[in-house]
Amino acid sequence: MIDHAETRRGKVSANQVWGNAASVLVGDFLYSKSFHLMTDDGNLAILKLISTTTNTMSEGEVFQLMKAGDVTITEKEYLLIVEKKTSILISAACAIGGILGNATDGQIEALTRFGMRLGTAFQITDDTLDYVAKEEEFGKAIGQDLREGKLTLPLIRTMRKCTPEERAFIRTGIENKDGEATAGIMALIQRYDGIPYALGKARTCIDEARGFLTSFPDSEAKTALLTIADYIIERRL
Repeated sequence: MIDHAETRRGKVSANQVWGNAASVLVGDFLYSKSFHLMTDDGNLAILKLISTTTNTMSEGEVFQLMKAGDVTITEKEYLLIVEKKTSILISAACAIGGILGNATDGQIEALTRFGMRLGTAFQITDDTLDYVAKEEEFGKAIGQDLREGKLTLPLIRTMRKCTPEERAFIRTGIENKDGEATAGIMALIQRYDGIPYALGKARTCIDEARGFLTSFPDSEAKTALLTIADYIIERRL
């Protein structure tokens, strides 16, 4: 609803099918239902973790809205948004697995850090695919972030490397929401290696993530996590 996307992960978005009101209400129900289930389980550590996580995610989404159309956004600010709105969710999921599996405090911390790097790599890859993926494979409209005024890592890199004239062109295109400028902006991203730069950052995150699992013995669960890490770099959806 926030980004007005008509598709999500290759399927028609819920609000396109049932409308905004029903989508919000059902989302609220699922959100409250999850806390009800956690209360029944009674694990205070998980309740604290999820409540903190959802609060931080809301902060991240608001910060992203504040930065929409801001061509001065820095890579550091972009990564902060990514960590708050995506990385922390995947990190919490990994940590909860450790908590439920009676892992040691050190192992839970390793899983938490693994999830943070995994989530950052996922979001960077997702943002990069918005420029280069095939729409039928990606599952949503290509160039959506650019049309919404979201400056993600490939474009932030380009803004830092391009000429003042090119920077002015990008700024005008974004501020005026000029759809005709999209092709030119995407060409500049290619010229200044915005795509390989962003994917390189994602690969670094994945390498760091894998490192956090070295202390765990080989197991089916560890193999699954490492497979997920590899998939994030290779995915097209």
